[in-house]
Amino acid sequence: MTTDDNLLEVADLRVSFPGRRRRAPRTEVLKGVSLHVRPGEALGLVGGSGSGKTTIGRAVLGLVPVAAGTITFAGERVERATPRRRRQLSKDIQVVFQDPYTSLNPSLTIGDTLAEPLLAQGVPAADARRRIGGLLDRVRLPSDAAGRLPREFSGGQRQRVAIARALAIDPRLIVCDEPVSALDLTTQQTVLDLFLEIQERTGVSYLFISHDLAVVRYISHRVAVIDQGTIVETGDTAEVTERPQHPYTRRLMLAAPVADVAEQRARREAFTTT
Repeated sequence: MTTDDNLLEVADLRVSFPGRRRRAPRTEVLKGVSLHVRPGEALGLVGGSGSGKTTIGRAVLGLVPVAAGTITFAGERVERATPRRRRQLSKDIQVVFQDPYTSLNPSLTIGDTLAEPLLAQGVPAADARRRIGGLLDRVRLPSDAAGRLPREFSGGQRQRVAIARALAIDPRLIVCDEPVSALDLTTQQTVLDLFLEIQERTGVSYLFISHDLAVVRYISHRVAVIDQGTIVETGDTAEVTERPQHPYTRRLMLAAPVADVAEQRARREAFTTT
């Protein structure tokens, strides 16, 4: 797979952070990670706490320094882009964070929140206001939501606002960092279906980060499994989730909740005997 075939390509990415004590050695969080996302594709990146999955997303967004390796977006090397270039890239690369409340300014109305990215890209204020109704409609929120504050909405509705904000300037890639983990199961389903609907309609690509392999299986075309800063398994979603090869992937599958007790028992027997 060449760079020209991919929207995003991460090659041999290494990220390290200073030790907690003054002279402690740096801790390598990412140890030569490589992955790619094709146009219109959802790549699920799954791993447990401390695996490095969120750090990959933050590196793509330019929020953490890269020690080595490359990040290529639409054929352009971006791992050492200047702050000015990063602001320009925000038109094509957006993010939806985990917490739908803290990711929104509580003092801004929903309309002002959605107008911000448009105004930052030079869209005239009158045009920005006109586009807000369309954004709310895309995420199935009422038009009167524009004049209300985040605290007036449920968690699932706030996450829809966050998605609408990410969509405001028609990005080509959205980094989704645990976007449903703070929601109850019913609301998770609604938001995941919304992500699928938006991708089908717009062709946007997702780097979908989660600790939950069941969520990743639902949303993704392909899956990459990360453990301790290293990609341990990658492949088509059905291949990875139905026939996991790496022991860590199997543990993630066993940890994914299943409502049916008999199905959970059968899955455990299948994964522990292969």
